[in-house]
Amino acid sequence: MTSPLILITNDDGVRAPGIRALFQGMKKVGRPVLIAPDRDNSAASHSLTMTRPLTVKELDTDIFSVDGTPADCVTIGLGKILPATPAILVSGINPGANLGHDISYSGTVSAAKEGTIRGVPSLALSMAGEAPFLYETAVCFAVKMARAILENGIPRDCLLNINVPNLPLQEISGTRLTHQGSRVYENAIQEISDPWGRTRYWIGGGIPSKDTSSESDSNAILTGHISITPIHLDLTNYDSLELFRKKWLHLDP
Repeated sequence: MTSPLILITNDDGVRAPGIRALFQGMKKVGRPVLIAPDRDNSAASHSLTMTRPLTVKELDTDIFSVDGTPADCVTIGLGKILPATPAILVSGINPGANLGHDISYSGTVSAAKEGTIRGVPSLALSMAGEAPFLYETAVCFAVKMARAILENGIPRDCLLNINVPNLPLQEISGTRLTHQGSRVYENAIQEISDPWGRTRYWIGGGIPSKDTSSESDSNAILTGHISITPIHLDLTNYDSLELFRKKWLHLDP
């Protein structure tokens, strides 16, 4: 029986310890092929590189780097590198949470979105907390989830955003199915001066707000649980759609 083909990617770069741990762990499930950016692309979101050609380098057996974004890696991987459509795509392991509004910026989640758009069952995997990260905890759960997806599948227009507390496996409280919460960063714009005294601005860091609503992804992490959030690709707000249909008909030309 042929081993399932698994596409592994991330936004932190091909040499990041999280993706290397994931690559090794997925060998328990099938044949992983690692296709990742050649450098850190955190917060690249779902951007595609369309202003220059991209270079692919084979660094080792089933390990490739792309001088582009996470979405580039998935696009090129599916279209040019892999010998067949993979059975599953796993993006991560991100060193830091992707909760709430983080998913709008996250290259980790966007790589999984690109896989989902192209019909590949996909999940994004992140560790919540601070370094040093216990990647073996996330790898153990990723193996379990990959096997479950291969057996049961997931809806075609859905990806799974998974956040794992940075704890030893035996200290994990369990798993919870959650909704996307709210997460906004305070003081995330730093004002600095360049060597010539000119003002510059650096976006990053800051203090994230905590969504403590009982079923949110953030609250699951606060209570030591693994958060599993199904993310729907259709961004339509259907409640608002009905409201506009009823009250905005006068906008017809």
